[in-house]
Amino acid sequence: MAKIQNNNDERSRELVANCDHIEKEENNISQSEIEKLILTIRGEQVIIDQDVARLYNVTTKRLNQQANRNSARFPHNFRFVLTKAECDEVVAKCDHLQSLKYRPTLPYAFTEQGIGQLSSVLHSKKAIDTSIKIMNAFVAMRRFMIQNLSILSRIAHIERHQIETDEKIDAILDRMDQAAPKMLPEQIFPTGCVWDAWTYVSDLVRSAKSRIVLIDNFVDDRVLSVLDKRAEGVSATIHTRYNEHFLTDLNKHNAQYPYIKFVQLPLRNHDRFLIIDGKAYLLGASLKDMGVGLCAITEMNATPESILELVTSQ
Repeated sequence: MAKIQNNNDERSRELVANCDHIEKEENNISQSEIEKLILTIRGEQVIIDQDVARLYNVTTKRLNQQANRNSARFPHNFRFVLTKAECDEVVAKCDHLQSLKYRPTLPYAFTEQGIGQLSSVLHSKKAIDTSIKIMNAFVAMRRFMIQNLSILSRIAHIERHQIETDEKIDAILDRMDQAAPKMLPEQIFPTGCVWDAWTYVSDLVRSAKSRIVLIDNFVDDRVLSVLDKRAEGVSATIHTRYNEHFLTDLNKHNAQYPYIKFVQLPLRNHDRFLIIDGKAYLLGASLKDMGVGLCAITEMNATPESILELVTSQ
């Protein structure tokens, strides 16, 4: 789609920023007000037929009828029909041209040369005076563009540079995503990799959609912190040994944050398990101690229900 530009006080912008409403008393219209009507479409400075008709104090229908009757005077580079996309953009950017969307036909755009021809087909002193005034506006606009060409070129260069920079940043981020560690079904953490282990478990917790169940003999308030990373609406249950200090922490936690259920283990268990929705993971160490020593987190083939049944049937 061709880019449309409104050459008003913010002439350096590429698209129409705002087309100010022009006073209806066209007899007193100033050159600066005419300049506000000049748009850039398909690289040409033009005025839409509706605005041209208002300047000449005739109807849009009569204006185009006269131009059509003298079509030899208005080749394509003097007057052309906007495409539907161009018309839509003009309507979106120019408040005073909103009525174009209700027209049964697409509007015409008159170039500077087309404006020069209008005085010869409208046959009036008013038409001659108006044509001169509009032509002067085109000349003033062109002079402004030439005088400020270096500034406009710099702005265009900055915009192109910004686009290139954004593309490079996107490419870097994509590469970082590709190089980032993935959630593997089995993850081994060397001694001292506490943060890596903690981050991995946190990601597992965040991935839960419905439930999290931890089976671990030894838990403390750090376990509550990691379970609080779960999404809203995800239930959390801890199967662990009875511990007075932990229960105190749990009660204080539940008074302020989403509820975490405590279930006392009937007997001491050797292994630790983490259930995330329909997956079960074997923990090589208690959750609070992951990464302190060499340990692993392994996704199991066993179903969570089979593990919970063994735990509760002891």
